[in-house]
This record gives sequence, C-alpha cells and structure tokens, in this order.
Amino acid sequence: MKYKTKLLVDRFTEILSSWPGVECITLNEAALPDILDPYFALILDVFCSASIPDADERCRQYGDDVAAFESSGQNEKDRFLIGDIPVRLEYKKTGKIEELVNIADTRQDSLWLIKDSGTYGFYRLENCDIIFSRSDWIHNVRKRLANIGTQFWTEMRNTVQSKMEHFLSDLGAACFQGDMFHYQIASAGFIKNACLTLFCINRRFEPSHRAYYKQVSELPVLPESFAAQFETFLSNNTGAELTSRFYVAKLIAHKIVLL
Repeated sequence: MKYKTKLLVDRFTEILSSWPGVECITLNEAALPDILDPYFALILDVFCSASIPDADERCRQYGDDVAAFESSGQNEKDRFLIGDIPVRLEYKKTGKIEELVNIADTRQDSLWLIKDSGTYGFYRLENCDIIFSRSDWIHNVRKRLANIGTQFWTEMRNTVQSKMEHFLSDLGAACFQGDMFHYQIASAGFIKNACLTLFCINRRFEPSHRAYYKQVSELPVLPESFAAQFETFLSNNTGAELTSRFYVAKLIAHKIVLL
C-alpha cells in the first residue's frame, strides 16, 4: 500500500471504528495501485450491525478537506474527494450479508435472489483486506464462503452459461446482418458470461470487471487453446472478419460447455 493511501486508510479507520455499530472494515483492491493510476479509488466496505451517524454527521466527522460530498438516500454509500483522491465508503448491514450467505450455503430454493446480482459481493467479502474487525464475524463469513457446496456452483454456472449461449446467438445474427452496434453489445455480453462460466467451473467468485481478463487467464481449469482463441476474439478487427470472430466465439463456447 502506498504511503499516501495508508495515511487516508488509517484516518478513516480511526473515524469509522469509533462508531459502535461498525463491525468490520475492509479495503478494496482498487486502492492498491498508485494514486496516479486512473483506476485508483479508496473504497472501504463498512459492515454495520447497528445504526451509524446520519449523512451530515458523517460528513462533519470525515474532515474539513472533504469536497464534493454526496450520499445515497438510504445511507448505503458516501462519495467525496480528498484533494484529487476519490473516496467511496460503502455501508453494508451484517444481517443482509448473512442472509445472502445463507442463501448460497443452505437455501438453494432462493438462489434466484443471487443469480441476477452475481457473486462480486462475495468476492469482496472473501478478498478485500481486513483493516478493522471488532469480532470474528468476517472470519466466520469467509469460512462459510470457502465451503459453499457443489449445488451453488452448478446452479450459478447453468445461469451464466445460458446467457453466454444467448449472446452467442445474438452475435451470429449481428454478423449475418452486418449490424455493428448489435455486434458490440452481443460481443460484450458474450465475453462477460463466458468468463463468468469459467469462474463458476473453477469455483471462483467473480472479480471486478477490470480484473476479469487477468484472473480468467490464470484459472487452473480452462478449455484447450483458450488463451489464443480468446485473444483472437478480442482483437479489434471489423468488416469481413466478423464472421471469423464469430466462428472463434463458437469454438470458445463449445469448449466451455464441455468442461
């Protein structure tokens, strides 16, 4: 962690941990690059088991150098700047987190509540750095996430694999029609859901979109020649070569389905 980032992390940890309702604070990986990185943001997940101060009081406690402060209407997020550094504090109720983990872990009949939102929330629970913990709550949650059963991953895979196949069909139609706008939309949907299917096959929660490419390439279970075919599909060619890229997409999808 860079020195300037650490100063801010320590500053907000001291403020947030002083509120009795705060159970745990974690630091998002978006804060790990240098502050000059265009993707840099200081994002803290603040897990609350009781009420916290209202938005006006929170802003006052954050400090006089806070600029462009805005808060969601339900006290779920605070966004502001410290100098030119973007800061985002996301407040999450521990009871809601436990409900979602229960659904994934033991209430498979309610899994539809997770399917549309995806597993990025679980990824953050599992991978973000713990910078404050009042008890073993976060460690217990992580143990449960690490032991989620086969049915969860099978159900999630079926959902995203079906979406992958749907976007593949749209991709073919767009190529046939020469519809570049629809092609771009279908291409993005296909890429995302192909990656999501591979994450499920490898029992990995989905990372942020920025991390998809790197992390999917490092998965232990991948189709044969996946890296080369994925690079070919992602290459920025247009015109007559769209048909060739659709053929590559079909190969990728077929091999993923067979895993």
